[in-house]
This record gives sequence, C-alpha cells and structure tokens, in this order.
Amino acid sequence: MRFVDEAVITVEAGDGGNGVASFRREKFVPFGGPDGGDGGRGGSIFIQADDNASTLVDYRYTRKFRAERGKNGSGANCAGRGGESVVLTVPVGTTIVDTDSGDIIADLVESGQKVLVAQGGDGGLGNTHFKSSTNRTPRKFTHGTKGEFREIRLELKVLADVGLLGMPNAGKSTFIRAVSAAKPKVADYPFTTMVPNLGVVDADRHRSFVMADIPGLIEGAAEGAGLGIRFLKHLARTRILLHIVDVQPIDGSDPAYNAKAILQELEKFSPTLAKLPIVLVLNKLDQLPEDSREEWCKHILEELQWDGPVFKTSGLMSEGTQQVVYYLMDQIEQQREREVEDPEYAAEMKAFRDQLEAETREQTIAAKEAYREMRRQQRLAGMLGDDDEDDDGEDGEVEVYYVR
Repeated sequence: MRFVDEAVITVEAGDGGNGVASFRREKFVPFGGPDGGDGGRGGSIFIQADDNASTLVDYRYTRKFRAERGKNGSGANCAGRGGESVVLTVPVGTTIVDTDSGDIIADLVESGQKVLVAQGGDGGLGNTHFKSSTNRTPRKFTHGTKGEFREIRLELKVLADVGLLGMPNAGKSTFIRAVSAAKPKVADYPFTTMVPNLGVVDADRHRSFVMADIPGLIEGAAEGAGLGIRFLKHLARTRILLHIVDVQPIDGSDPAYNAKAILQELEKFSPTLAKLPIVLVLNKLDQLPEDSREEWCKHILEELQWDGPVFKTSGLMSEGTQQVVYYLMDQIEQQREREVEDPEYAAEMKAFRDQLEAETREQTIAAKEAYREMRRQQRLAGMLGDDDEDDDGEDGEVEVYYVR
C-alpha cells in the first residue's frame, strides 16, 4: 500500500430539488387550491477520522466527490426526497485545509470525529407557500439552491508523543524495535526507513506513549538532499524530540559534526520545531571498547557544547533504553498534568502548536513545489523520460504496533 500523507480533492454537495406548482384536482372539489410540494435537500459531504485508515492513498487518484441531488417536489403536498450524504474516511491526525482561503476547516485528532465540509443545497418551495387571500391560485415556486463546492487539501501528520531524529543508520529503527513492538526494517545501508513508523511504548502498567520513527536526514536535506525534509512535518505534533547519534558511524564521519548537521537542518525547516525539547541519545555504544566509551562520549558532548539531557545506549543490545523510556514517560506526564492544572500554560502551548502547524505546513508546501519544479527542469533537460511518474515517491504505509 502506498504511503500518501497529502492529497487535494474537490467536494461538491448535492443541489436542492425544485419546488413544484401544482393544484389539487379531486372530484366534487372545484377549488382545491395549490398543493405543490417542496424540493428535497441536497446531500452533504462529511469527513470522518477512522482508526482503521492509515494513509490518504484512497484520495491519490480519486479526487472528485459529489453528493446526491435532492428530488423535486410533487403534487398533493409531497416533498421531494433528500439526497444521500457522503462520508469520507481519513486517518486520525488529518488536517483539512481550504485551498482557496488557506483556512483550516478542521483538525481530526480523535477517532470518530466528524466534520461537515460541503453543505447540501436547500430544496425549493412549492406554490403552497405563496397562496394568500388575494392570490388563491399562485403559480410561483422556487428552484433548489446549489450545493456547496470546495477544493480542500488533506494533510496527514502522524500522532506521536516522541519523534526520533537522526542521520540514516544512526539506529533509530533499532531503538524503536527495542522499546516497542514495532518492527521497522533494519539493515546496514542508509535510508532503510522510507516511511514513518509508529510504536506504542509501555513504560509501566497503564503508562504508555507513542513514538514515531521518520526517515533519516542528511546534510542539505532542506535543499532536497536524500529524502529531503518531506517527512519532518510528522514531528509537528510531538512533545519531545529524541535525537539519536551514532557514536561510531560506519562511514568514519565525525558524530559531533553529524549531530550539528541534523540540528541545523531542523532549524532551517522550522525554527519553531527546533524549539521543542530535545533529548540526546548517544547510541551504538556496543561498537566501542568499554574502556574508551566514557572518554569518547565526553568528547562528543564537548564538541556539541550540549547541556541538555543525554543518555548512552545500545539499541541492538537494549542497554540503557529503559532509562530513556522512563525519562520520556515522566516528561510527557508532567507536560500533560501542567496543561490540565495551568490554563495559562495550556493556552501558551496551544498557541505554540498552532504556530508550529502553520510553519510546517508552509515549509512542506514550499518543499513540494520546489520538488515539482526540480522534476520539471529534469524532464526539460532530458534527464527524465515522459513515462517517469511525477509523484512524491511516498511508498509504504504507517504501521502502528501495540505492546500487550
């Protein structure tokens, strides 16, 4: 199944049915009067979040949706039947944006949450409504109104408390495998992870949080290098970023330089996203001799001038990973409790998240446009064939695993 995290669709609600001009015709009733019925209301279009959906692939190729028109009224004061409404299902975490105005119609963050995106037209009035003492045989009726038409953009951002950040092959997938039941692909070559993966991490009984693993970044990602910054928007809903650093990169590069490069790419993409709390994890300690681990880790921290929280782990051996889980769980619970107890802090965090959502949306759209322009230039230069698919290359699906 293709992983698609953005789609533009058009929705058109049904028109209202027309009213009718009709007169009662019955034996022994010479002046029956008007009895034209009203037209039925047109069907509306709704969008509903569904836990069973994990991607927007259904809207990749089917982009137009239209609800049924209301039926016309008829005689004997019979109103027309209303048109059937359409309910489109999307994954939880989908934001609905009006493409014309840029306004956010809704942010569906709970399963079953439902929003009206196109209102069906009202039915027209039959001539019964226009009778009066001076006009006993009205021939006036009205037509139904047009249904609402909209072009909307669906944007999916995975819902997670913690987001993993780091270079390709830093050990992010191995780490999430060690702390959850997620089983993302792990191999000894870069960009093993091609799409986001979710894992539900259990710290203790009834204490858990969701962790998101996104494809690795490399230097120049903001300019499109590697997989670019296409998936960074999925970190916009997280509370904490977990920066995984490989202490002994297989290519012999400097781990401190790599860590700085990741932080710089994060800042380029979204200064607001870079303000999220970041926890540093020095990973793959099993690749170092025991007697030199502390000295090497100290050197990395000094090069980074890091004064935030730091943990030393081996994801492959599951060493030190549980301490990271407990720390993250405590931080997440403290944030949740403070938002409940302190309305001012809650409002401040909401404003921060709104700003982050707007910033990541703007940057993601700009990155997508830059990508399309690059593909166009490549095609004009003869670097691409006419049969090359001009899409975003977003294959796969989001997988969510639960630990019992």
